[in-house]
Amino acid sequence: MKIQTLFWPLVLTLAVTTPAKAQEPVGVQKISVSSKARGEDLTVLVWYPAKAGGEQVLIGDDRIFQGTPASGDAVRADGMFPLIVLSHGSGASVEKMAWIANELAGDGFIVAGPNHPGTTSGDSTPEDTPKLWQRTDDLATVIDRLLADPDWSASIDPEKIGALGFSLGGAAVLESAGATASLEAYADYCDTNPQMPDCQWFKGGRAFRDREEIRVEPLDLRTVDKTLFEQARQDARITSVVAVDPALAAAFQEESLAGIGIPLYFINLGKAGQIDAGVRSAHLAEAAPDAELDHIADAVHFSFLPVCKADAMDFMKSIGEPDRLCTDGGGRPRAALHEEMAEMILKAFRTDLKTAN
Repeated sequence: MKIQTLFWPLVLTLAVTTPAKAQEPVGVQKISVSSKARGEDLTVLVWYPAKAGGEQVLIGDDRIFQGTPASGDAVRADGMFPLIVLSHGSGASVEKMAWIANELAGDGFIVAGPNHPGTTSGDSTPEDTPKLWQRTDDLATVIDRLLADPDWSASIDPEKIGALGFSLGGAAVLESAGATASLEAYADYCDTNPQMPDCQWFKGGRAFRDREEIRVEPLDLRTVDKTLFEQARQDARITSVVAVDPALAAAFQEESLAGIGIPLYFINLGKAGQIDAGVRSAHLAEAAPDAELDHIADAVHFSFLPVCKADAMDFMKSIGEPDRLCTDGGGRPRAALHEEMAEMILKAFRTDLKTAN
């Protein structure tokens, strides 16, 4: 993909904009969170139920995609709320997940998501992509920071924490729930399915640094640190997970899913029986003791991207962008697909984090 400064490569990507009006005012705040593991600060966006007021801002707006409105630095609503941590797709950004964050915050959740260094927009490499242990640490670090901060912790119910991830982010939240993946199985998947977008990314020799495309050596998955890749990363504070088109689906070990004691909710974008092997989740849902799987038949992987601007397709054609980022699988507009996806996600988290004892 040639325009990483505007959006992200095809690889394992999912991100989004607003499908429907939030039920209550939504505030948004950008914070920095120190990461010892990374040796740098994480940029984190936090959405939350808010009181009226604040500066109106558009999150994630660019030349291709519509942004999502929120009230910048608005005063938080009174009360204690469940926390949802977000993990974006490979090469994406938390800003592009604003549509679903808005929906969740408007329904009474605090929602926090980091931009994952090495796999975020303008800073994305094949070498960093399989390092899920970095993403799970990012999510844990965000939870640590919010619960340790007297201001934020006064608004968060520490017994009600969920995780939502898309594509590579979906793989990360599954690992945070206790799933583990096999490096050999992942390498075998790419040997068998070299046409899959993630496998093309590893073999393509392309990367992005400082929002510029650079050339790198193709990545042999078997050179990834096996111990770190396969190590269990469960965060016991997370008690509900929603994974949409989770990457590494072909590599997760079913026996690890069988040991997960929290609710898992999977969404695959497309018709049952026609989902790409890299994100196909039926066997994962069957292996877990408390899991559900839904499909949206007329959606595609890119349907979780933000709603496109009216001239986006013409613009992409003019710059030679080949990916069908603004094309969905059926006759419904993307905003309608987002509305259905949002209701599925809200239903899962309401059940697990609001009505659960």
